[in-house]
Amino acid sequence: MDAYTLLETLGRLCGLAHEAATVEFKSNLDQADEIGAYLSALANSAALEGQNRAWLVWGVEDDSHQITGTRFDPFSRKVNGNQAFIMWLQQMTSPRADFAFHECPHPDGRVVLMEIYPARSAPIAFQNRRYIRIDSHKTLLSEHQDKEARLWAMLGQKEDWSGELAPGATLNDLDPDALNMARRQFVQYLTRSEPDSSRHAHIEDEACRWDLATLLNKARITKQGRITRAAILLLGKDEAAHFLAPADAKITWVLRDAKNITGPSQHFGIPFLGATEKVFGRIRNEMTDHMPDGSLFPTPLRWYDAWVIREALHNCMAHQDYGLGGKINVVEHPDRLVFSNLGQFIPPSVEWMLEHQSPPEHYRNQWLIDCMIRLRMIEQVGSGIRRMFEMQRARFFPLPDYVIDAADTGYPRVEVSITRQVLDAKYTQVLMKRADLDLKQVLLLDRVQKRRALSRDNVRELKALKLIEGRAPNYFISAKVAEWAGQKASYIRNRGLDDAYYQTLVVGYLQKYGKATRKELDDLILTKLPEVLDADQKQNKVRNLLQAMRRSTLIERTGPVSSPIWLLGPVKSFAKTQEASKA
Repeated sequence: MDAYTLLETLGRLCGLAHEAATVEFKSNLDQADEIGAYLSALANSAALEGQNRAWLVWGVEDDSHQITGTRFDPFSRKVNGNQAFIMWLQQMTSPRADFAFHECPHPDGRVVLMEIYPARSAPIAFQNRRYIRIDSHKTLLSEHQDKEARLWAMLGQKEDWSGELAPGATLNDLDPDALNMARRQFVQYLTRSEPDSSRHAHIEDEACRWDLATLLNKARITKQGRITRAAILLLGKDEAAHFLAPADAKITWVLRDAKNITGPSQHFGIPFLGATEKVFGRIRNEMTDHMPDGSLFPTPLRWYDAWVIREALHNCMAHQDYGLGGKINVVEHPDRLVFSNLGQFIPPSVEWMLEHQSPPEHYRNQWLIDCMIRLRMIEQVGSGIRRMFEMQRARFFPLPDYVIDAADTGYPRVEVSITRQVLDAKYTQVLMKRADLDLKQVLLLDRVQKRRALSRDNVRELKALKLIEGRAPNYFISAKVAEWAGQKASYIRNRGLDDAYYQTLVVGYLQKYGKATRKELDDLILTKLPEVLDADQKQNKVRNLLQAMRRSTLIERTGPVSSPIWLLGPVKSFAKTQEASKA
């Protein structure tokens, strides 16, 4: 956007009688989380109001709309140490928000404009929370169900691709084996839904006499005898896939080695009913010895629970956005299975799914999901994800890892990893058995164990319960959890030691050898730093330590900056520092 257009836009916005649902003025707002929440609220409000842009403007007074200038600089702003603010903002939104910052050199002061495009495929969430503007106030979208329902409807989520008819398709395009399986599965659904067991034989007898058209209508797979896309997906012959074009109705299994090099692979097309068994047949699922807590005898367990694999794969089928033209992928690594599908994750977050016992109000493929429920492919009450977590917890295996991100094509993508290796057996057993931890807290501590990122709200909750310590992004289990799991030594290694300890090491080395290079000091200190720090963070810690000691004249630097030599400073200065630290 050129300077003239920027000034013209700024003038138009300042000329508004008051702030609107799609315009917000700030002077020097610099809190990253607040900016992210405004981004979500303004993007969703723009979609709801039918506007092609929303604006967050710095350097303008809220009440008078007078230009005063701002110190805020999004281009140089850093978060979490050294991460670029704009990139961080992108990563914290789901689906990825579309926005751009502009700097406008107005005569009355520097102004920064954030140009925000409206949500397209789904409401924009920031750190798994969706916001909206009510007049000029920012609030959670979930607190305004009428606006939330209207927003979903406007974004097209009410259009059910799976329930649309497949023009030209007939019963002859359905696979006979899949139809026989569908009859068996639907009969099981009917009998399990009938509490009076004396009626089960009658239900089974009646269902066996239905002709094919009646069966499919009663199972709500077809519509008055007409073939839906869901019917083709679940029951169609392989050669009937053209009825779904441009959707690529395939499940691809890929085997990768420890170096992530691709090995054998196989595509599985329609019918999807029964495809799970074929995919499962390719997955290596050997026995492993599991030692229950307090037992001297191993219990044999499969690497992966068959129900968990089934649920993960069927969730991909149910929630794939088939209009995006992508496949469902199952990638088998030496230590985990990774399932992925294209499409926005509709619930606010995985944590939300674990906390709430009811399913979300909206589904992408409602007709397909209803078909899969009646064919007993997925859970009826939307509890499949929660049950996956509970089953992994009961097996003392790591919990599923969800990644809600964008694919290389830019389309939204959901990925879930099922790990077969226990990272720390005792920690895992204690974590899974604690009755005073709910499933969400177990999930978050499981992420800490795996060194996964936590949202600000997650961190606040765990710290309030005294379950973790540390600073972003290097969190570690607290002393209380370490005591539960017998990890006191690991806790000390993660927490680290006081700087005075490291200073004593440096001074002692220089007293003995007279001088030291940076490499020699690295060799002295790096192995003693907290394990939670990565290699770069450890290097930064040593650099900051040496600079602090130099400023306090404990040590001196000589020689070129690129290869300095470190010497002792005044000894009395070190003694005073030690006395102060002891006090």
